[in-house]
Formats: sequence, C-alpha cells, structure tokens
Amino acid sequence: MRLHLQTWLEVEAYLQQSTGIILPIGSTEQHGPTGLIGTDAICAEAIALGVGEATGAMVAPTIHVGMALHHLAFPGSMSLRPSTLIRVIDDCVTSLAKAGFTRFFFINGHGGNIATLKAAFAQTYDRLADLNLPSADRVRCQVGNWFMCGSVYKLAKELYGNEEGSHATPSEVAVTQYIYPDAIKQAPLDPKVASGHPIYSAADFRQHYPDGRMGSNPALATPEHGKQFYELAVKELSNGYLEFLNRA
Repeated sequence: MRLHLQTWLEVEAYLQQSTGIILPIGSTEQHGPTGLIGTDAICAEAIALGVGEATGAMVAPTIHVGMALHHLAFPGSMSLRPSTLIRVIDDCVTSLAKAGFTRFFFINGHGGNIATLKAAFAQTYDRLADLNLPSADRVRCQVGNWFMCGSVYKLAKELYGNEEGSHATPSEVAVTQYIYPDAIKQAPLDPKVASGHPIYSAADFRQHYPDGRMGSNPALATPEHGKQFYELAVKELSNGYLEFLNRA
C-alpha cells in the first residue's frame, strides 16, 4: 500500500485501523564497478514494499539520498549532510505525526545512515513534545537495517564467506540483480581488493578504495541469490514491524 498512490480519504480510513507506516531509506552512491549507484535505495524500497504487502502496512515514498559524503569522489554519488538528513527525517515524521501516525518503521539500506537516523529520532521526539501534539508521547521510531537481519547475514556468510566484504557486497548486488535483471553490469574486478581502512574524507576513501569496493567480490552475486536475500529480509522485517507496532 503505497502512500503516494492513495488519496487523503484512503489514508484517513487507514488510520482508523493502524497508525503504523514504513519508510524506506537508502542512498545514491557508488557501489564499485558492477554495482548500481542506486543500490541502497533500490534494496530498501523493494524490501519495504514486500513488508508492506505482507503486513498490510502503508509504505511512504523512499528517501533516495542519504548520508554518503565519503563516496563523493566517485562520479554520480550524491549525499545529504548529516544535519540536512536529520531535518528531512524530522520533517517527514512530524508531517505524518500531525496526521495521526505514531509508529515509524524505517527500512534502511545504507550503513552510513544509521547514526544520523538515531540522532534524527532524538531530535524529532523533542520537537514533537514542543509542538504539544496530542499523540506526541505515543510516537515511536525504529530502524530495521535489512542487511543486518540475522538470516540475511547468515546466508551471506554461507554463500560468500569473507568475500562478502562491507561495501559493494555480493548480497546487495544480488538483490538489485533480482529486482532489475535487465540492469546487471559486468566489469573486470581486481582480485586484490582493499579492506580495513577507516573512513575519513571522500578523497581519502578513494585513495584507499580505488574501485569503490571494501573487501567484497560482487562477481559472486546472482539474481537467484538476490531472491533468497529478499525473501529472508521481508520475512524477518515483517515480524519486526509487527512486534514494533504492538509494543507499548
């Protein structure tokens, strides 16, 4: 149930049954020589829609640009500053809270968003209290990182071992291959891939990770693997959403 494909009357009717909503959030950033720039948003959106279908939840439009400043030395990458992303999340949640939503379940596809999301939740709670909304004390926000689901992590280790890496991973590339089989990319990959360097500036990141990968071998990805990851993530996050919805 996509929010942007409903009318306000339909949303009003939905709120009579549930005050929960799913918000997909990803990033627009490089994912190595074979990964789509929209990987993080593509994965988050597809999995969020799957969770929405499984649970009957409303799904908000995807936040496609996240906090990815360290990727900006690669063409095509885009980023919001942490302060900007905090305001975006705060404004989105506040807008929906004024309509009566109280449970905000973010399905996240980008590790770089996690710290900013948590900071945004804290700021949003504080601002809602200042607005004196009747439902302010009932508003709850939670983030579900699909790539950190226990079942997803276990399968990635079984399929790829240490070649899963931590960025431009075969698991996330596999999900995009499943969703967009006509957009599968091929490119030569150096068998020697960098890993273990801390993340600082964009220039430093590109110097240490020249092709954008972090310890990963996305050549191992297949659409069939992607389907498995998708189904596992949808199942686990559907359970997580329902638990969150019913929590006091």
